Amino acid sequence: MSGVDQTSGAFIARVGSFAADGQGHITTGLEDLLDLGSGSPASQVTFSNGTYQIQANGRGLIVLNVTGGGSLQLSASLQSSNRGYLVQSDGLASTNGTLELQTPLQFSGNAINGKYVFDFSGLSFAGPTPSPISLIGQLGADGNGNVTGGTMDVNDGAFVPTGPTALTASTYQLDTNGNGTNFGRGTMTLAGRTFAFYIVDATRLELLEEDQQGGSSGPAILQTGAIPTTNAGFNGSFAFLARGARTVGPNARVGRFTADGSGGIGTISFHENNDGNNTQLTPSSGISSTSYAIDTTNAGSGRGTFTFHSSSLNTITYVFYLYSPTRAVIQDVSAGIVAHGTMVSQSATSITATDLAGNYSFSWSGVELAQPASFDENYTGQYAQTTAATSSIAGVTDYAQLGLNTINTNGVTLNAGISGTVTIGGDGTQNNTYKIAIGGPSPFTVNFVAYFADNGIVLMVCSDGNRTTAGIASPQTQ
Repeated sequence: MSGVDQTSGAFIARVGSFAADGQGHITTGLEDLLDLGSGSPASQVTFSNGTYQIQANGRGLIVLNVTGGGSLQLSASLQSSNRGYLVQSDGLASTNGTLELQTPLQFSGNAINGKYVFDFSGLSFAGPTPSPISLIGQLGADGNGNVTGGTMDVNDGAFVPTGPTALTASTYQLDTNGNGTNFGRGTMTLAGRTFAFYIVDATRLELLEEDQQGGSSGPAILQTGAIPTTNAGFNGSFAFLARGARTVGPNARVGRFTADGSGGIGTISFHENNDGNNTQLTPSSGISSTSYAIDTTNAGSGRGTFTFHSSSLNTITYVFYLYSPTRAVIQDVSAGIVAHGTMVSQSATSITATDLAGNYSFSWSGVELAQPASFDENYTGQYAQTTAATSSIAGVTDYAQLGLNTINTNGVTLNAGISGTVTIGGDGTQNNTYKIAIGGPSPFTVNFVAYFADNGIVLMVCSDGNRTTAGIASPQTQ
């Protein structure tokens, strides 16, 4: 989980593990907590017990009791029995993230073996003032405690993007004090940075940077499948979403393109919400200078770039690292932007309301642009979507709207009803819209631009002028 400290507005993140007994009880837990606004280094927090409740629709509330006093309350929305979304709902900080079922039999250094694509984001102290940072890349691990190298792109808001840089050999190890075997915790050195990690299983780690360079967090995902090594190996359509910051204000971008297998991209549709200012590009918007390139210098890394130009938004450029032939992490390296996100294949040539019907778990986060000061907002919840032309969405959400030093803080709202309508644009592969009414003490409506990707994934960016909230909705499975 990551977000901002409500008191200072500084970057805050946590990674950890807890044990649930299937009967509503938390039996034990451990987390690494970093709050760059506290003036203190990262700390380990132990949970002695706790409780949880999961409803039939996959929504739930988790309370972790801290050893020695205090607690952490999390609202959850489960996509399945082994994965879900989280929002901190105790009003003490503004954080959101994911929940993943661990495989304790793989709590060993030997399990970390192969090529992993990573996506870390947070805050950097490298420049004259703290700045947002994104780090994405690929690392190799040999199962014997060695990081064998790799490639990384860094976009630090205080500097120009680095482009691909080589990772030197380093090491990783599981804790030997019991935290390794009990929780899957260990430490890793990467590009001169120190990370704590928790093993989900052999295919995924969750990491938190703990050093003097700032702080960042995110996943490392095992590369699988036929990763393209040339332009010819990369073709088809992809949808993407990235969130972060621009020179002025928060920024969120969503879109799609089709790669032709020869370095060209077309059928580009794109939406940007920059500090509440929205711009929509369509294939007829005069988009030019379109291209993509699979990195042949770092062949096998999964690294590539795509770029295009428009008169309204200038040149837009992304770096991506594929962790499968159909999924990647991405980094926005357009001028003045630090943002990161996801890219997912879009194989359908048309999408209808019937295709979208089902139950969804969602996670949205961003900034509400209010006066006298903006505040962070995080949502997690569940909705059912039917094929009806109107009123096709109904569900429930928990959300937190927390301002700095309690300015403009609306607090935490649990069990708020949501309703809405989806409007499919054209064949559904490009610009679609959601209109979502959210209940609570002061009901309000949020409008989203949405792009549909494979496996039912919905990538969403708010198109209103008073917030930059964005996120993802995923089909629920048993």
